[in-house]
Amino acid sequence: MRKVVLKDYEEMCKYASNIVEQQIKSNPKSVLGLPTGSTPIGMYRDLIRKNLDFSGVTTFNLDEYYGLPKSNDQSYDYFMRSMFFNYINIDKNNINIPNGEAPDAAEECARYDAAIIAAGGIDLQVLGVGVNGHIGFNEPADALSPTTNLVKLTPSTIEVNSRFFDKAEDVPKTAITMGMGNILQAKKIIILVNGKSKTDILKRTFSEGVTTQNPSSFLLLHPDVTYIVDEEANGA
Repeated sequence: MRKVVLKDYEEMCKYASNIVEQQIKSNPKSVLGLPTGSTPIGMYRDLIRKNLDFSGVTTFNLDEYYGLPKSNDQSYDYFMRSMFFNYINIDKNNINIPNGEAPDAAEECARYDAAIIAAGGIDLQVLGVGVNGHIGFNEPADALSPTTNLVKLTPSTIEVNSRFFDKAEDVPKTAITMGMGNILQAKKIIILVNGKSKTDILKRTFSEGVTTQNPSSFLLLHPDVTYIVDEEANGA
């Protein structure tokens, strides 16, 4: 495990973008695990600016709201296309996002797990972290699922995400997410942590040890994980 502390959000995103760039150049057929949310937007913008060749790259997104149409501007399918995929030369057949419109959530979860395995696993997984330690939509709980699963979102996550919706009641209450086992099987992981709101969970991760009440703490078990942190999140 490494922790790299950088001056600000911009520097953090450039650092993460460079790691993704190196991965693609070293293996043009890389399999990338990608996050949504506000944290990775700067990284995506920098990758677009680099004009890299994504034609052989395969991607798997961490999660998707369940029951929200792909056409909804708050779906993660919509987010990824409008923020990233529409601006790179990736083969659309190589984009994988959980289907939040699937009639059978359990069947969709099994399909997604099988697709990751068929692709040979994830070479580089990019992550963000929630203020409560959630990774993807793996929320603090007594037990965490190792595989892709349907989860009920916690009140704190719903509250944080409500800023993107007209009102809190509009936020979906469930989501499909990769499990912690899927994530930990990635060959390499980078996690972006920025802002004062993440200071507490970052400190807890390094001081309290591995616990299901802080899913992000499980990353400490991975042999090749890099925390990319700005000075605010680091408590500077």
